[in-house]
Amino acid sequence: QVQLVESGGGLVQGGDSLRLSCAASGGTFSSYSVGWFRQAPGKEREFAAGIRRSGEFTRLADSVKGRFTISRDDAKNTVYLQMNSLKPEDTAVYYCAADSGDLVRSMPANWDYWGQGTQVTVSS
Repeated sequence: QVQLVESGGGLVQGGDSLRLSCAASGGTFSSYSVGWFRQAPGKEREFAAGIRRSGEFTRLADSVKGRFTISRDDAKNTVYLQMNSLKPEDTAVYYCAADSGDLVRSMPANWDYWGQGTQVTVSS
């Protein structure tokens, strides 16, 4: 069973960048696809980005395309979410999730393991 810990959140201004990290332990990290989700106050958790366990395929939500990129370093058991040109509407708690399948799926219910989340706040 894999454990996930997110880090890198914070308070930034619109247009700034942040890099989130999702560090994994307790499993063979390269065997998991990893996704980033976010949840704003009063809203449902939504898919932001995902990367297959092979690392050769990534998927981004339309709302973050061109601004966010996802990558993984299996030697460090870490997945990164690079967020550029941040907007106030990106404000949310960001969660990473893992699944042993070689798929990137947008529904939270399809992911087996979750971290505790990291807060990202973007001021205007």
